[in-house]
Parts: sequence; C-alpha cells; structure tokens
Amino acid sequence: MPSPDLVVVGSYNQDVVLSVARLPAPGETCLALRRTDVAGGKGANQAIQAARCGAQVAMVAAVGRDSAGDEAMAVWARDGVDAAHVARIAGCATGMGLILLDSAGENSIVVDSGANAALDEGHVEASSALIASARLVIAQLETSTAATARAFALARAAGAETLLNAAPAPEGPLDDLLRLTDILVVNEGEGERLAGRSDLDGLGQTLLGRVGRAVIVTLGGEGAVLFRKDGPPIRRTTYPVAVVDTTGAGDAFIGGFAARYVETRDLADALPWGLAAGALACTTLGATTSFAHRDRVAALTGSGRKDIP
Repeated sequence: MPSPDLVVVGSYNQDVVLSVARLPAPGETCLALRRTDVAGGKGANQAIQAARCGAQVAMVAAVGRDSAGDEAMAVWARDGVDAAHVARIAGCATGMGLILLDSAGENSIVVDSGANAALDEGHVEASSALIASARLVIAQLETSTAATARAFALARAAGAETLLNAAPAPEGPLDDLLRLTDILVVNEGEGERLAGRSDLDGLGQTLLGRVGRAVIVTLGGEGAVLFRKDGPPIRRTTYPVAVVDTTGAGDAFIGGFAARYVETRDLADALPWGLAAGALACTTLGATTSFAHRDRVAALTGSGRKDIP
C-alpha cells in the first residue's frame, strides 16, 4: 500500500449490542429485544470511517488469535485499512464491548480490553517506519497511554501531526500525553474531567493551552466547538437526522474530520465533515455498520448548516 494519510494506534472490540426497551435500573434485570454482533472499538471505528471518507489508513493494534481476531482482520481488509502492523496475541482474547441500547437510541457500554491491553511500546517501535510516513497519527484511551505517547513522539519527530481522542474519560492527568498532542477531541464530560472546570469556553481555552494546535469539544446533538490557537472559536450545529442508535457517533466524527483534515489541512473546513459523519452514524444500528461513505458525508455537508458565533 502507499504511505498512509492516517495511522490509527488503538483498539478493536467485538461489540455485542443488546437492544432493550429501556436501560435497566441498578439491580434490575431486563430481557433483550434482540442481539446484534458488530465490529467496534474506538480505534477500529475511527480508522474505518476515515477510510470510507477516502483517506489511506493503516492500523496499529492488537487482537487475539481467535475467531473475533480473524473477523477484525477481515473487517479491515473489506474497507481497505492496512492491518499489516496489527499484532495477533496468543493466549489473549480479542477485546469485547457490551452495549445496552434503548428505544430512544441512547446506550450504556462496558468494555473488556482483552488483547487491547497488550498493545505496548514494543509494538509501536516495530511500526515506527509506518508512523513516520503518516501525515496524521490518531489515538484514544482504550489502549496503553505509554504506547500512545511513544507513537506520538515518533510522529512528532517525523513531522506528522497527532490527534488524541481522550475517551473513555481519563481517570488521572494526561499532561505528558497532551504535550505530544496537536489536536485534542473530547466530549463535554471528558473535557470537564481533563480541564477541571465545567463551563464550555473555559474548559476549551484551558485545554487549548495544553496542546499544540486545537481542541474540539463535541456536544452530541448540539454540534461541536473548535478552539484554535490561530483564530476565534467556531461553533457548528449538527445535521438533523432520525436517530436510531448513537453508538459510534463520536468515532465517526473523528474519522470524518480526520479524513477531510489530511486532505485540506483546514480545521474549520474539516469540522462539518466530522459532524456529518457523526450524524449519519446515528441513523442505523451499530457502529461500523452505520458508517457512511464519502459521497453521503460530502452531500450532507452541503445542506446549509452554518457557524454560530
């Protein structure tokens, strides 16, 4: 494959989606209406959405030597994601996500890391030439922060930019990793935990002072705000869609945003692509099964959304 536009260092999970009438209360048992098994994991999701939006994407990840790991390799192959640097870990199950999805499209998720926890700095070092050839390196917090930090250091040394999706919400400080991050993407809860404050403008500006170039705070159905060092904040509304399942919408945002960003190098131009990809991901059950291709994302970005001062 040619040199990738994007390298994603991150997770793969086999997602089990249980549809329920409503999310159970503590101590309550509910019967599922149906079960759906789909490919997931934040890293894999973001890689697949970026590839569907036209980017050349490679994956650095770890899966088990099991049937779920075989399916992961097949999933990446179908979407043209280079998986040559994905490690197959003996004696370790592929990661799994258990998703409870209610009738309003809201979800609760529990993840068993499995092989994702085995992705270490050694695997990253073995992929150093791949990372150095990329234009943008993306990571999340479902794999080792030490491995991510090493990947970001290699990227920076080679002149590539770095994008961190600080999700799931971190349990402790990420100062060292943020210093290696050019673009940070968080939702409001993740941003509050990192910044130590809840007001949107304050947390955005606080986090902007800790990274190289920009912070994006996603606001679910309300859109997103881009805080940048070379201009004023930009807030964009999202695109109205009939919501079926919000699973993977945040990952779709990052994949769509990143694919457009490596093409144009324009943060403001890439923002609506993220919002459009995220909105379209809500219209079908599951994560990767709901991700749109470039033509649909591009068409939605032309539907007249506008900036809000």
